Amino acid sequence: MIYTPEHHELMASIRRFVSAEIDPFVDEWEAAEIFPAHEVFRKMGQLGFLGITKPEAYGGMGLDFSYALAAAEAIGYVKAQGVGMGIGVQANMATPALASFGSDELKREFLAPAIAGEVVCSIGVSEQGAGSDVSSLKTRARRDGDDYVISGSKMWITNGTQADWICLLCNTSDGPSHKNKSLIIVPLKDAAGRRAKGIEVQKIKKFGMWSSDTAQIFFDEVRVPVRHRIGEEGMGFIYQMKQFQEERLDGAARRLASIELIEETADYLRQRVAFGKPLLDNQFIQYKLAELKTEIEALRGLIYMATHAFVQGQDVTELASMAKLKAGRLGRDVADWCMQFQGGMGYTWDNRVSRAYRDYRLGSIGGGADEVMLMVIARKMGLMDPAA
Repeated sequence: MIYTPEHHELMASIRRFVSAEIDPFVDEWEAAEIFPAHEVFRKMGQLGFLGITKPEAYGGMGLDFSYALAAAEAIGYVKAQGVGMGIGVQANMATPALASFGSDELKREFLAPAIAGEVVCSIGVSEQGAGSDVSSLKTRARRDGDDYVISGSKMWITNGTQADWICLLCNTSDGPSHKNKSLIIVPLKDAAGRRAKGIEVQKIKKFGMWSSDTAQIFFDEVRVPVRHRIGEEGMGFIYQMKQFQEERLDGAARRLASIELIEETADYLRQRVAFGKPLLDNQFIQYKLAELKTEIEALRGLIYMATHAFVQGQDVTELASMAKLKAGRLGRDVADWCMQFQGGMGYTWDNRVSRAYRDYRLGSIGGGADEVMLMVIARKMGLMDPAA
């Protein structure tokens, strides 16, 4: 896949937005452990950044996923990764299944406002006892006439304290674990903006990604219309697996911006003199930074290859899992080495590299841990029993 001038124009527009509307405020948002998602998303929605791949009928641009990938890559340069993650959830994690399989009524009610940035949304898959093992989740929606009545809880919900609705994966029958789940749009607030009946939200304090508000959400006999279900009943697991492909490519693309940490570290080491010469003159440092940049460019090639295949309609579960695995591990390596080379200054709390060290660590955990990515890849290679 090769970016066209249109891709580069989109990326430049997003980089300008980030520089003007996000980066000047990230220190404040990090300290507050939340960014004003409604305000930021409203501005992004006005520029079309939240509906790049979504149908034009609902306010989107109608472009293919390569443009969403380019946008994610540009958003990765935000100086606080929690903000980028919140944007990624809104654009490429909570809404793809709705756009692909939701009814026209559902898309007009929930997708169009999300694209416009008028609402904030979340994706609800993980639970306290069911994170990477999606098949074992316990949250349940029982049918009662024209409604579902939902009970259970969801964990690690990005945008969770601010979200107006959540795309919820839950059990809707007692069948096999891969055929008994559905995706349901659940409003988290009422028409007046108050917390919806039966819903409790508890904020989670995290090691990193501070500017992203993360929550555990409890559902106690929450009633929603059956028409809020996305697509067919029992197809939720399949829809979510497809949604994961976009999520994992989005997250991997945002990690390509870690090349900026290498450049900033090199600039710092040119100025930092030890034993009579700049630290950057040390051959080990030169070679390690060169190796890390090589790894980033190799990751870029993998991501672009997977995206090209995805745009062509291919199942890229294996390639997206590889990209996610590599991005998570490489982000950790880049942040760790850059902190090491910056020494005591790198270890200070307000240094960008220490923030990256905290933020990037999530890459090997969230959205499917490294071990799960390896399991997916091994299955695709035929090394494991698919039913294992």
